[in-house]
Order: sequence, then structure tokens, then C-alpha cells
Amino acid sequence: MIEFRDVSFAYAAGPGGQPRLAFEGADFTIHEGELVVVVGPTGSGKSTLLKCIPGLLPHTNAGTMRGRVVVDGRDTLQHVPRELAGVVGFVAQDPASSFVAATVEEELASGLDALGVDASVRQRRVEETLDLMGLAQVRQRPLRDLSGGQQQRVAIGAVLAAGPRVLVLDEPTSALDPIAAEDVLSTLHRLVHDLGITVVVAEHRLERVIHHADGVVVLEDGQVWPVKDPAEAMATSPVFPPVIGLGRALGWSPLPLSVRDARREARGLRQTLAAGPSPATSGKRHSAVGAAAGGAASSATASRATATSPAPVASLQGVSIRRGGTLALRDVDLVVRPGEVVAVMGRNGAGKSTLLNALVGRLPVATGRVRLGELDPLGAGAAAVSRCAGLVPQDPGRILEAESVDQQLASADHRPGLTVGTSGALLDRLAPGLPRDRHPRELSEGQRVCLALAVVLASAPALVLLDEPTRGLDYSTKRRLVGVLEDWARRGHAVLLATHDVELVADVATRVVVVAEGDVVTDGPAADVLTGSPAFGPQVAKVLHPRALLTVDEVVAALRATSGP
Repeated sequence: MIEFRDVSFAYAAGPGGQPRLAFEGADFTIHEGELVVVVGPTGSGKSTLLKCIPGLLPHTNAGTMRGRVVVDGRDTLQHVPRELAGVVGFVAQDPASSFVAATVEEELASGLDALGVDASVRQRRVEETLDLMGLAQVRQRPLRDLSGGQQQRVAIGAVLAAGPRVLVLDEPTSALDPIAAEDVLSTLHRLVHDLGITVVVAEHRLERVIHHADGVVVLEDGQVWPVKDPAEAMATSPVFPPVIGLGRALGWSPLPLSVRDARREARGLRQTLAAGPSPATSGKRHSAVGAAAGGAASSATASRATATSPAPVASLQGVSIRRGGTLALRDVDLVVRPGEVVAVMGRNGAGKSTLLNALVGRLPVATGRVRLGELDPLGAGAAAVSRCAGLVPQDPGRILEAESVDQQLASADHRPGLTVGTSGALLDRLAPGLPRDRHPRELSEGQRVCLALAVVLASAPALVLLDEPTRGLDYSTKRRLVGVLEDWARRGHAVLLATHDVELVADVATRVVVVAEGDVVTDGPAADVLTGSPAFGPQVAKVLHPRALLTVDEVVAALRATSGP
């Protein structure tokens, strides 16, 4: 169905620069009815490789492609993208960039209109797609009013409605909550097994998709591996999910690809851990808060003001917010104190982004009170708010306005109190080796996120607000981000992050707040909230349940404690 024949791609040189090789040596075949996952570090060329399949790259002036890509017998060098549109459907990382209509239903129908599909057939396909993607309840909603995850599902649905034989998706679950992501991936699984559609997916959150895969293509250091069996690829891949990391650390063979397989392998491990001392998870996760509070406040009590607790860096008291005709937040109480890393979790559209935007004064409050320290963000100017809190939005491009990475860093360093090189040092820590002469638009999604993080963190605000900060980030980059956030907390800053990334939460959060339909339904220590949760439990916690261990490092430490000195 898809053949890569010794394919390479190099982006055109910028002013005074050299062509930049994205990848080379791509020589493999993907057969009809297979689900293949493209894997590689942030910025390794995965998106570029995907764009070769629908013929987007050979017919642009972005660079030079060598070799041949043949899709269903059609050479992409000889067929322009519109001639391949009936065969290949492509969903990019940024769903909103592809929208051409105003409402959900109109967007699903737009591709069918372009293909000249009969009206009766068009309506049937739209109805099937609304049900398939769980969008029936928002069919008349304006696209601009949808959450990021809902927009992602619309983008996938608009491509699916056209009935392609090949479906190519770039980070399709990055904006989805765990349940919605599994629904989408289960849908893709059914399309592969029931309809014989060929699906190619680039995804950083491999814990969500690797057990669905028939094959894996790995990109590393500009080279492309041939298609491999998933377990074989994961044994040596530079990026891998926690369940694979657990198997590698414990020497399991073959490596389990799913939580179910890992639980079977871990029967003896659970017995061994049960005989050992209680895990030290809570001590690790509360250490930053305890230090900031002089040992008086733990995460379990951080949301309640006490005489010995440090003054909050942010608070919401009885806050309700309307967005359009919807009550996005409903009578929310929340306190964030120095040294905390608080994760806000919940379904798409639950109110997570609304909560973050309320704290920086970007949304009017219907009832209640919002404070950044003693500052009212609604009544203060942007400069005053930015000294107290820095927000990295879901779309990092909203705060990246310069013509190059270097210019963006220089602009950030011109803020009061900063020295030249401050933001650059943070970027080097998050994304070592990221080229400074490139335009932010030329960066991968993950690289743009790292640049935005460096720009915001450089000013060292008391409260850092991160909205889906790991979109496009591989596991190594996430580990570097975790290190930065832990340092921030130890220095007495607070972090509030809205995320669907349960593995990030397992690594760094001291406390988890779960929001549902605008209400705070859970607020407690990370280990208590995550352990045993079918929706928000990380892979290691599910494998070792009921043991309260969340990460591979915690398992290794527990085994050492069990075996003694």
C-alpha cells in the first residue's frame, strides 16, 4: 500500500545557511490494513516523513526530496496532493489550521463537498462520523468554541468522512484526555481490522498506541529504521513508554507492550514488593512543599489555609465563569502555595484551560474572587500580572512572535531583571542543540513548546501556568522538563499545569485536582489520586496496583529497599 524507496528529504537553506537534512535512508513497505507507528525523539523528522505520504513535500519549495514514495500504486512525484486526496487522508498536529468551516457538522461535510459526493451519501457519512468520533452532541457548535481535544476529533473526523484508504495522523491524541484518546485509537483499530484501512501514526505518547501497532518505524539521528515488530523495535528504540522502561529495567523478555501483558509478567514482582517496606512516594512528592512551608504544610493540606502555611501564590474562591452560554467553572475553590506542583486533570472541555486563563485575568468572573498573591488579575495591568504569573498556552505560537529563535530569546532577556543568556540557558536545558537561526514556525511542535517554556520561565514568576506542556515532547525531553519544574518548586515557586499526560503527572506532581464539567471533584496528593484510577492512572501504577508506585524509578528504589543494604 505504501512504499518508501530510499527516500531522503532536506529542507532548503535559509539566508546564508546550509540545507538541513530531515532524514535519509527511508526504505520500507507498509502493507494494506496495517497500523504503523512512527517513533523518534522530538524534532527527529517524524512529521516530515508523514508529509511524504500524501505528497505534500515533493510539490513544495520547502526543500528537496530524493527517492520515491508510492501510495496505492501512485508515485507522489507524479501526482499532486489533490490527486491523492481520495486515497490518503492527512491530519496535522495543529487541528485548527485545517478548518475551513464554521461549525462541526459543516467541517465534517466540507471534504465531501470538495470531492463532489452526492448529498444523500454525504449526510450518511457525516452522521456515521459524528457517532464514530463522539461529536454528535456538539454538531452545531462553532469550531472556535470547542476545546483543543474536541477540535482534534473534528479534524480526524473530517478526514475520515471522505473515506480514504490510507489515514496519516500526526500526534492525533496529544490534545485528548486518556479516555477520549483510547476511544480515538480504538476507532482507528476498528478501521484497520474491520475496513482494511492503512493507518500511519506519529505519536510521542507511546503508552497510548504501541499495543495497537502492527509495526514500528524509528527515526534516530537522521536515519530511518525499516519497519519492525513493535516488541523488537521497543527493545532498542531511543524513545519508549513506561511499561517498556519497566520491562527493560527488570530484564523481561519478551517486552510487554500493554498493561495487561505487564501485569501478567509482574505477578512475582507484586509479591516481592508487598513483602517490603511501604513506598516512600509521599515523602518524595511532598518534599518541595514541606521545604517551602517550613515543614508545616503537605500536599494533602495545601488547599486549606492554616496558621503555619505559607501565603498562597494564587487562589480562587467561589469562582464561576461563563463562556458563551456554558458555565465553564462552577463555584471553584482552589489554593496554590509555594513549592507545589499541582496538576489539573479532567476530560476535554472540563474547564482546565478556563481555570488557568482566569488566574491571569484573561476571562471575566461571574461570581467569586481570583487572586495572585494579593493582586487582583482582573484589575491589574498585563505587566503586573506577568510579574506574578507566566502562562504557556496550548498553542505556543501565540507567544512566539520573533523571526528566529535567537531573536525570541533576546527579546525575552530584555525584560526587567534578566541578564543576557537567561532564557537561552533554559532552552539549552530543555532542548539541547536546538538551532538558534530557525524561525519558530520551522520548529517541530515539541521544539516550539520548549522555546515557549524557556521564554516564560526565564522571568521566574512566582506561579508558572502550563496548558498541555508536553504536546510534541518525547520522553527524554519530558524528563528534562520534570527536572526544571522540580527545581522551580524547590526554589519556592509554584507550578499549576493543565494536562492529559498522566505520565508527566506521575513524574512531577505533588497534588492532583480533577475537574469535571466545571466542578472540582477531587483534590489530593498525587499518589492517592492516581493509584487505582482507571482514567488517570499511569502505566506503572496500573501494573503494580494496589501498590502505590507511579514510576519506574520508584519501582527500582522499592526493590532496592526490599533487598536491603
